[in-house]
Amino acid sequence: MAVDDDILMKNPFGFQLLGIIINTEHTRQALTKEQMNKFLKFVRYDNVYYKYYDVFYILFHTGLRISEFCGLTINDLDMNNRIINIDHQLQRTSKMEYVIESTKTNAGTRKLPMTEDVYQAFKRILENRPTNLPEIMVAGHCGFLFRDSKGMPEVAMHWEHRFNHSVKRYNDIFREQLPNITPHICRHTYCSNMAKARMNPKTLQYLMGHSDIGVTMNTYTHLGLDDAKDEMIRLEELEQARKEVEKTLGTQPLKQNMFKTV
Repeated sequence: MAVDDDILMKNPFGFQLLGIIINTEHTRQALTKEQMNKFLKFVRYDNVYYKYYDVFYILFHTGLRISEFCGLTINDLDMNNRIINIDHQLQRTSKMEYVIESTKTNAGTRKLPMTEDVYQAFKRILENRPTNLPEIMVAGHCGFLFRDSKGMPEVAMHWEHRFNHSVKRYNDIFREQLPNITPHICRHTYCSNMAKARMNPKTLQYLMGHSDIGVTMNTYTHLGLDDAKDEMIRLEELEQARKEVEKTLGTQPLKQNMFKTV
């Protein structure tokens, strides 16, 4: 968690354990879809924080680690094929030194397809990217998407503060309060949403850059009663549709190609 939140650059315990340690600690909760949509809608039309909407949207809809997002450069975005190339991350040390690190694991190096909305968000970011700032190179990488007034790439801390201020402004206005939101909460929310949408766990593992399928599957274990109800309703509707097809076809045996996979 400390590495994901960019508090530590490397995990000092990132070695193979001889056994399995059961994690009984309280895990950070993902936002509900309703909370996520309310927050994004608020940011989009707020006269102060609207300029961060595209980044917030991307983090909620790609599952990128914030250090991976901060390390993105123009060359990492294949806008023609709509692919995000992730093979490094940007960190800033306590001595204010900028460091390019490899991804957390080999699985972290991946290519993410852009949805239409994510593509449009990146397109707006590139179009609005200032051209009057110097292009600073960090370990052979330049063309970072977001830079400060000196041209240095922005890091996780910048986005942590922007999330905090946005949530505070929201909670100052609305009676129904939002919980604390961080870039890692966005990542966990994306993972949870994909699990609830019944995405194949191995596909989700790839998109999240998890080296261990157990980390991905842990998200599925967080699904609750409402998710179970939705799944039962889906299966019931599928069974009803199957019966309707049987009635239409009479006694003709059903074949797999009679059903279209959605």
